[in-house]
Amino acid sequence: MLLWVSVLVLAPISGQFAPVSKPVISLQPPWTVIFEGQAVTLTCHVAEDKKWYRWYLGTKILREIPSNTLQVQDSGEYKCEIQGSPQSDGVSLTFSPAELILQAPSSVFEGDSLTLTCQEKPGLSLKTRTLYKNDNKLIDLGKKSSFHINHAGLKDNGEYRCFGSETHGRAFSSDAVRIQIQELLQASLLWGLLGFFSPELFPRPILRANPSSPNPGEPVILTCETQLAPQKSDVRLWFQFFRDYRHLGSGWKGSLRTSIPSVVGNEDPSHYWCEAKTVSSRVRKSSQKLQLPVRIPVSPPLLTLSPPSTQAVEGHWLTLSCEAKTGSYPIEYQFLHEEVVLRKTKVTFRETATFQLYLKAEHSGTYFCTADNGLGIRRSQPVSLSVTVPVSRPVLTLSPPGPRAVEGDRLMLSCQAQRGSPRILYQFYRGDVPLGSSSAPSAGGDSFSVTLTAEHSGTYFCTADNGFGPQRSDPKSLSVTVPASRPVLTLRAPRTRAVVGDMVELRCEAQRGSPPILYRFYHEDVILGSNWAPSGGGVSLNLSLTAEHSGNYACEADNGLGAQHSEETSLSVTVPVSHPVLTLRVPRAQAVVGDVVELRCEAQSGSPPIRYRFYHEDVTLGSNSAPSGGGASFNLSLTAERSGNYSCEADNGLGAQRSKTVLLSVTVPASRPVLTLRTPGTRAMVGDMVELRCEAQSGSPPILYRFYHEDIILGSSSAPSGGGVSFNLSLTAERSGNYSCEADNGLGAQRSEAVTLSVTGGRLTSDPARSPSDSDSQEPTYYNVPGWLELQPVDSNVNPKAGDVMYSEVRIQQGNRHAAASNSAFGLLRTYLPSHGPATSQQPSRPRPSSVIYSQVKVASPPVSTAPRS
Repeated sequence: MLLWVSVLVLAPISGQFAPVSKPVISLQPPWTVIFEGQAVTLTCHVAEDKKWYRWYLGTKILREIPSNTLQVQDSGEYKCEIQGSPQSDGVSLTFSPAELILQAPSSVFEGDSLTLTCQEKPGLSLKTRTLYKNDNKLIDLGKKSSFHINHAGLKDNGEYRCFGSETHGRAFSSDAVRIQIQELLQASLLWGLLGFFSPELFPRPILRANPSSPNPGEPVILTCETQLAPQKSDVRLWFQFFRDYRHLGSGWKGSLRTSIPSVVGNEDPSHYWCEAKTVSSRVRKSSQKLQLPVRIPVSPPLLTLSPPSTQAVEGHWLTLSCEAKTGSYPIEYQFLHEEVVLRKTKVTFRETATFQLYLKAEHSGTYFCTADNGLGIRRSQPVSLSVTVPVSRPVLTLSPPGPRAVEGDRLMLSCQAQRGSPRILYQFYRGDVPLGSSSAPSAGGDSFSVTLTAEHSGTYFCTADNGFGPQRSDPKSLSVTVPASRPVLTLRAPRTRAVVGDMVELRCEAQRGSPPILYRFYHEDVILGSNWAPSGGGVSLNLSLTAEHSGNYACEADNGLGAQHSEETSLSVTVPVSHPVLTLRVPRAQAVVGDVVELRCEAQSGSPPIRYRFYHEDVTLGSNSAPSGGGASFNLSLTAERSGNYSCEADNGLGAQRSKTVLLSVTVPASRPVLTLRTPGTRAMVGDMVELRCEAQSGSPPILYRFYHEDIILGSSSAPSGGGVSFNLSLTAERSGNYSCEADNGLGAQRSEAVTLSVTGGRLTSDPARSPSDSDSQEPTYYNVPGWLELQPVDSNVNPKAGDVMYSEVRIQQGNRHAAASNSAFGLLRTYLPSHGPATSQQPSRPRPSSVIYSQVKVASPPVSTAPRS
């Protein structure tokens, strides 16, 4: 059950009291006493939803929200308020900390159902509950918590309290609650006397009639209006209707359909009233009496115009008057033009209805008026009106339209006044000179045509006159336009040749044509830009040249009468050569003497023809031309002197550009080497350490030397910086034979001539009885130099007295031709003797006429192992 607390405020309206409802607060749950920690939802009830609801706790504004509900948990008096209404009555809530409370509604009417609830705090379990009234035990509830009274009466008034106990004997008591049953009639009177209207069941009803002023015999609906208190919205009311104390009808509905009797002579109209009561009739209330007047139909009205219709002129005021001689007031008059309502007006007293109209051309036509007081519409006789319209300001139109025309065109001038009664006279002017005139007997304008020449430029206007004074049009300016002629394009460059980076001016000009002229510039039909010449003449476009700007250029002139295209002009943009790149192309990985190397020079950009020059260590080798661009080549046969830095130069007349230098190293193949055998004594003997020396006179290092004995490789050695190398060999008897060497620097091995070496088998010992010649003590050297073959040998045998080695002596007679070579050769060996004897050395006192070469050595002892001398 919801608890409703409501107030009904009566405000005077038209001499009667009409209800103005306060908001009503309902509670859920419907108790005013609740345990602490629990919540109660307040709902503010109004007839319709509102934009905001304001809640109060005491006198303080608690909250303003768009919802009509509010959940609270604090004790105090709560009120709600909405826009345009007073505050609701307060509802006091108590959130009790007690262990046991008695819950009851705040107000109860006689006959209502009443429920009292003995409620313990959550967590508390009561074994018994007892309800007391006026400190007397009323009922033992046991484990039940509620006590119900179906129809509360005055006998149930009193003070109620609840007692409870636990199983272990602890007892609890609630606060006392006062129950006051309100008698319906007494509550209404009592609260009315005290100025409070909340307990009143319903206010005095109001009788309303629809229609409020019915015609005699016409049906009318009577409504008896009242409003039940929100707490008693379920109470049913019985309604009765009366006319002059005569009962007209009754029922549960608050309305009745009846008819109004006719009024005879001076008879007063009847009085009507209604009554509302409860079923038990304990509350009965009557409305105030209502008198319904009887109305008289209107007579046909009369319409008059002032001034008369024959003098009506547009722009003047016209007064229309309409009046019905008889009829009950109020009377509604309508003024109509061609069945279209112009004005409605209501007259409440005896007077004439009037309407003023500011005349326009469209007001010509038929007028009438109507009168109506609700008992039937009556219509006046029609009145015709003709409005004379002064001519309006005419409009001058040029065809073709627009302020510009082309010489030779046919120009049509049209003059028309949009409004004005005929007949209208039209006149045409250029400047202040009349061109012609014409009269238009009916609606519409007039025209005048002329073939344009250059002199027809100027200002035009026209006039219109229908007897109320001429009206002049707005002036129209006309400019006769000359089409643009074919333009001429001129290219202006800072030098005779257009070079990349130059700023070239493109000048386009049409010799004749009305401004403004729009010029457009094209390169190979691609637009470069545009510019306006507002006063005529030509325009320019500056262009910073790049290589891509070579080609055909044209321009276009356009003043809106067709674009004119110039003849094409060619422009060739010269590009300075870039730094060329020099490339050396050799037939193999290494450049070798005798190879033909190609020097290729090429600039990546540059306008042809390009002249290329080739340099070796800044000395010009030659030049070549590339007439169509690209690169050029120069072939060079390599010699040893061609090693060094190479570069090239490109020049197309805009400044020579030099390439980076390229280093070329020319490799020289190794020449045929010379093998030299160097022994420690005058003869090669077993056990001696012989030095094989191999040297190529020319050849690029590094050179790899290989040593051979009878075409069997003995060993090899490299000369990283050129020159020759040596190979040391310990002689044995088997070492006799042909020796050769080979030089190789990667460009083909070269073999020396063979040198024969005879190893003597005996070992040389000291022999005092034999004194060899000075040459015997010298260290022999074996050459394979071809020139030595011209020497003449003298053979002899040397047989030492002691030792196991026999020497074959070859004495070479020197001629002058080879003396220098011989002395040089023999001067190389001075310190070596056979290994079995001490070293001896003799310095000759004079040039020797001969030398000794040991061509054969016979060894008697076992052979000694050969090891190269490091």
